[in-house]
Amino acid sequence: MKQRRPENHAWRDSERGMKRERIWHIAELGTQPYRPVLDLQHRLVEELQKGELETDTVLLLEHEPVFTLGHNGGRENLTVSEKVLKQKGIEVVETERGGNITYHGPGQIIAYPIIRMNRLALGIPEYVEGLEEVMLRTSSDWGVRAERNSLNHGIWVGRRKLGSVGIAIRRGISFHGIALNVNLSLEPFCWINPCGLSGVAMTSLEEEGAQNVDVALVREGIVRHLAAVFGIRTAPITLQVLERSFLHEEWA
Repeated sequence: MKQRRPENHAWRDSERGMKRERIWHIAELGTQPYRPVLDLQHRLVEELQKGELETDTVLLLEHEPVFTLGHNGGRENLTVSEKVLKQKGIEVVETERGGNITYHGPGQIIAYPIIRMNRLALGIPEYVEGLEEVMLRTSSDWGVRAERNSLNHGIWVGRRKLGSVGIAIRRGISFHGIALNVNLSLEPFCWINPCGLSGVAMTSLEEEGAQNVDVALVREGIVRHLAAVFGIRTAPITLQVLERSFLHEEWA
């Protein structure tokens, strides 16, 4: 992977105001299996492309245990057999996001912004950097000092990766997003080379010494920092309203 230059400048909160206020709906979905949420992302992208949606949406959730593969592949970085995965009840799902293999599970907060890039007035590198900034600020809220690393996108504590970024863009619509490790079991990460990197360990806020870390409060921090970093206003929306207003059919 091409080496990245670590950013030395401090990220400034977005001042890219528009004539009309930008609102991102926040849909908190609890803990969900991976495939239905991927399908939901695809439907939201489709509705935005058709102009059926007027507001961008962030899906905020935790996933049931799953390994996902990015467009760079990653099955070769899975170090246990399919039989072991079946015994553990963990499936492997191919996706169109950037990056390589990673793990998702309860105790890891996922944020999937499904947004129109032209409304942000940001290039892809700046958008990815903004997503990293959201995780950096959230980690700092809990006394964990993380940073960017030239090895790979995401946020790191030394050689330990704390949060990941992987996005896809389809006709100007960005989807997929970030995964921040809060207090999940790190054991499944030992069964892969995370992000296709060898000699790299994964970590969590809890592992790095965050005291009494609370997933609900971490979610609140992510929403707050999304608003500050990207210069938007957030508004909650339920899955039921999302289905009724946007998808025209029930998501089960």
